Amino acid sequence: MKNILLLISLFLVVYSCRIQEGMTQDLDYKTQVNQLINQWHKDVAQFDYEAYFNKMTNEAVFVGTDASEVWSKQEFQEFSKLFFDKRQTWDFKPISRNVYFNKSNQTAWFDEILDTWMGVCRGSGVVVFDGTHWKIQHYVLSVAVPNENMNEVVAIKNERDSLYLKGIIE
Repeated sequence: MKNILLLISLFLVVYSCRIQEGMTQDLDYKTQVNQLINQWHKDVAQFDYEAYFNKMTNEAVFVGTDASEVWSKQEFQEFSKLFFDKRQTWDFKPISRNVYFNKSNQTAWFDEILDTWMGVCRGSGVVVFDGTHWKIQHYVLSVAVPNENMNEVVAIKNERDSLYLKGIIE
Protein backbone atom coordinates (compact mmCIF):
# COMPACT_ATOMS: atom_id res chain seq x y z
CA MET A 1 0.00 0.00 0.00
CA LYS A 2 2.84 2.35 0.88
CA ASN A 3 4.48 1.61 -2.46
CA ILE A 4 1.27 2.35 -4.35
CA LEU A 5 0.84 5.68 -2.55
CA LEU A 6 4.47 6.51 -3.22
CA LEU A 7 4.07 5.70 -6.93
CA ILE A 8 0.87 7.74 -7.18
CA SER A 9 2.55 10.68 -5.44
CA LEU A 10 5.56 10.42 -7.72
CA PHE A 11 3.31 10.27 -10.78
CA LEU A 12 1.37 13.35 -9.65
CA VAL A 13 4.57 15.33 -9.06
CA VAL A 14 6.00 14.42 -12.46
CA TYR A 15 2.66 15.06 -14.20
CA SER A 16 2.20 18.47 -12.56
CA CYS A 17 5.77 19.45 -13.51
CA ARG A 18 5.07 18.52 -17.15
CA ILE A 19 1.88 20.61 -17.13
CA GLN A 20 3.74 23.56 -15.62
CA GLU A 21 6.57 23.16 -18.16
CA GLY A 22 4.05 23.20 -21.02
CA MET A 23 2.35 26.29 -19.64
CA THR A 24 5.68 28.08 -19.27
CA GLN A 25 6.72 27.10 -22.79
CA ASP A 26 3.40 28.36 -24.19
CA LEU A 27 3.83 31.62 -22.33
CA ASP A 28 7.38 31.95 -23.65
CA TYR A 29 6.18 31.32 -27.20
CA LYS A 30 3.37 33.82 -26.82
CA THR A 31 5.83 36.39 -25.47
CA GLN A 32 8.22 35.70 -28.35
CA VAL A 33 5.45 36.09 -30.95
CA ASN A 34 4.22 39.32 -29.36
CA GLN A 35 7.78 40.67 -29.25
CA LEU A 36 8.30 39.76 -32.92
CA ILE A 37 5.15 41.55 -34.10
CA ASN A 38 5.68 44.57 -31.83
CA GLN A 39 9.26 44.96 -33.06
CA TRP A 40 8.16 44.47 -36.68
CA HIS A 41 5.76 47.40 -36.30
CA LYS A 42 8.53 49.48 -34.66
CA ASP A 43 11.03 48.59 -37.41
CA VAL A 44 8.84 50.07 -40.13
CA ALA A 45 8.09 53.19 -38.06
CA GLN A 46 11.85 53.63 -37.54
CA PHE A 47 12.59 53.17 -41.27
CA ASP A 48 14.61 49.98 -40.67
CA TYR A 49 14.07 48.24 -44.00
CA GLU A 50 16.42 45.29 -43.35
CA ALA A 51 15.10 44.52 -39.87
CA TYR A 52 11.48 44.81 -41.04
CA PHE A 53 11.83 42.40 -43.94
CA ASN A 54 14.15 40.02 -42.07
CA LYS A 55 11.25 39.29 -39.73
CA MET A 56 9.31 37.81 -42.66
CA THR A 57 9.88 34.39 -44.23
CA ASN A 58 11.12 34.31 -47.82
CA GLU A 59 7.67 33.02 -48.86
CA ALA A 60 5.77 35.65 -46.88
CA VAL A 61 2.64 37.34 -48.22
CA PHE A 62 1.41 40.81 -47.27
CA VAL A 63 -2.25 41.62 -47.97
CA GLY A 64 -3.05 45.32 -47.92
CA THR A 65 -6.30 47.23 -47.57
CA ASP A 66 -6.94 47.55 -51.31
CA ALA A 67 -8.40 44.49 -53.06
CA SER A 68 -5.46 44.54 -55.49
CA GLU A 69 -2.83 44.42 -52.73
CA VAL A 70 -1.66 40.83 -52.37
CA TRP A 71 2.11 40.95 -52.43
CA SER A 72 4.85 38.38 -52.17
CA LYS A 73 7.65 39.45 -49.86
CA GLN A 74 9.74 40.53 -52.84
CA GLU A 75 6.88 42.55 -54.36
CA PHE A 76 6.17 44.18 -51.02
CA GLN A 77 9.86 45.02 -50.59
CA GLU A 78 9.93 46.66 -54.02
CA PHE A 79 6.72 48.61 -53.30
CA SER A 80 7.92 49.70 -49.84
CA LYS A 81 11.52 50.61 -50.66
CA LEU A 82 10.68 54.15 -51.77
CA PHE A 83 8.74 54.80 -48.53
CA PHE A 84 11.69 53.60 -46.44
CA ASP A 85 14.18 55.62 -48.50
CA LYS A 86 12.08 58.79 -48.13
CA ARG A 87 11.54 58.00 -44.43
CA GLN A 88 7.78 58.14 -45.03
CA THR A 89 6.70 54.75 -43.76
CA TRP A 90 3.73 53.92 -41.56
CA ASP A 91 3.45 53.73 -37.79
CA PHE A 92 0.98 51.11 -36.56
CA LYS A 93 0.59 51.00 -32.80
CA PRO A 94 -0.87 47.75 -31.43
CA ILE A 95 -3.79 48.27 -29.05
CA SER A 96 -4.64 44.62 -28.41
CA ARG A 97 -3.72 41.22 -29.81
CA ASN A 98 -4.83 37.59 -29.56
CA VAL A 99 -2.32 34.84 -30.31
CA TYR A 100 -3.15 31.17 -30.91
CA PHE A 101 -0.90 28.14 -31.46
CA ASN A 102 -1.16 24.78 -33.16
CA LYS A 103 -0.51 21.67 -31.05
CA SER A 104 3.16 21.46 -31.94
CA ASN A 105 3.74 25.17 -31.15
CA GLN A 106 5.46 25.58 -34.52
CA THR A 107 2.74 27.76 -36.05
CA ALA A 108 0.82 30.62 -34.51
CA TRP A 109 -1.87 32.92 -35.83
CA PHE A 110 -3.01 36.22 -34.43
CA ASP A 111 -5.39 39.12 -34.78
CA GLU A 112 -4.69 42.60 -33.54
CA ILE A 113 -6.28 46.02 -33.28
CA LEU A 114 -4.03 48.85 -34.44
CA ASP A 115 -4.01 52.63 -34.10
CA THR A 116 -2.92 53.93 -37.52
CA TRP A 117 -3.07 57.01 -39.74
CA MET A 118 -6.21 55.38 -41.23
CA GLY A 119 -7.81 55.20 -37.80
CA VAL A 120 -8.52 51.86 -36.16
CA CYS A 121 -7.37 48.94 -38.29
CA ARG A 122 -7.18 45.20 -37.82
CA GLY A 123 -4.11 43.15 -38.58
CA SER A 124 -4.07 39.38 -38.68
CA GLY A 125 -1.45 36.91 -39.65
CA VAL A 126 0.43 33.68 -39.36
CA VAL A 127 3.88 33.23 -37.87
CA VAL A 128 6.04 30.12 -38.07
CA PHE A 129 8.90 28.87 -35.93
CA ASP A 130 11.91 27.88 -38.04
CA GLY A 131 13.67 26.06 -35.20
CA THR A 132 15.46 29.21 -34.06
CA HIS A 133 13.22 32.23 -34.67
CA TRP A 134 9.60 33.11 -35.20
CA LYS A 135 8.96 34.70 -38.61
CA ILE A 136 5.93 36.29 -40.22
CA GLN A 137 4.53 34.10 -42.99
CA HIS A 138 1.32 35.95 -43.82
CA TYR A 139 -0.07 39.34 -42.78
CA VAL A 140 -3.42 40.93 -43.59
CA LEU A 141 -4.21 44.58 -42.89
CA SER A 142 -7.83 45.71 -42.98
CA VAL A 143 -9.61 48.93 -42.14
CA ALA A 144 -12.15 48.52 -39.36
CA VAL A 145 -15.52 49.93 -40.42
CA PRO A 146 -18.18 50.53 -37.77
CA ASN A 147 -21.32 48.54 -38.60
CA GLU A 148 -23.47 51.68 -38.49
CA ASN A 149 -21.33 53.21 -41.28
CA MET A 150 -21.22 50.17 -43.55
CA ASN A 151 -23.86 51.42 -46.01
CA GLU A 152 -21.91 54.66 -46.53
CA VAL A 153 -18.68 52.75 -47.14
CA VAL A 154 -20.40 50.34 -49.54
CA ALA A 155 -21.76 53.32 -51.51
CA ILE A 156 -18.30 54.90 -51.72
CA LYS A 157 -16.71 51.63 -52.88
CA ASN A 158 -19.47 50.54 -55.27
CA GLU A 159 -18.10 51.92 -58.56
CA ARG A 160 -14.48 50.86 -57.99
CA ASP A 161 -15.55 47.44 -56.72
CA SER A 162 -17.65 46.81 -59.82
CA LEU A 163 -14.67 47.73 -62.06
CA TYR A 164 -12.42 45.46 -60.02
CA LEU A 165 -14.87 42.56 -60.27
CA LYS A 166 -15.10 43.05 -64.04
CA GLY A 167 -11.31 42.82 -64.25
CA ILE A 168 -10.86 46.39 -65.44
CA ILE A 169 -8.81 47.27 -62.37
CA GLU A 170 -6.12 44.85 -61.28
